[in-house]
Amino acid sequence: MSQENVEIAKRVIDAFNRRDADAIFECVSPDIEWFPAVPVSFGGGALRGRGGIESYLRDVSDTWEEYRVRGQDFRDLGQDQVLVLSRVEGRGASSGGRVDEAMGQIFDIRDGKISRVRTYLDHDEALKAVGLAE
Repeated sequence: MSQENVEIAKRVIDAFNRRDADAIFECVSPDIEWFPAVPVSFGGGALRGRGGIESYLRDVSDTWEEYRVRGQDFRDLGQDQVLVLSRVEGRGASSGGRVDEAMGQIFDIRDGKISRVRTYLDHDEALKAVGLAE
């Protein structure tokens, strides 16, 4: 099951990079909770369900001319959890400013679907959140 969990995390990241809500929802539970690292316009907290994810994808597209997550280190943590250490790369839509920062995500999986995503703008914070230290 562990490789399947890693694969579903990879599929969601790829779908997010394409802003493909349908492909995301093939991989996540209907009651998904997604905690982005940088709230755009929804005021922070978790995005819930399809409506929350679709709204977030629109916000990302409106705010960023380019925005891509590059998964670098995928770790199956067992107990239906995957840690992904990544880089987020982007260019602001209005400012043209560039971003290239570390990012970590924890994917919780229930019944073969992602039920929660927690995102951190620091690898160490993501590692601490799952009880690991480097």
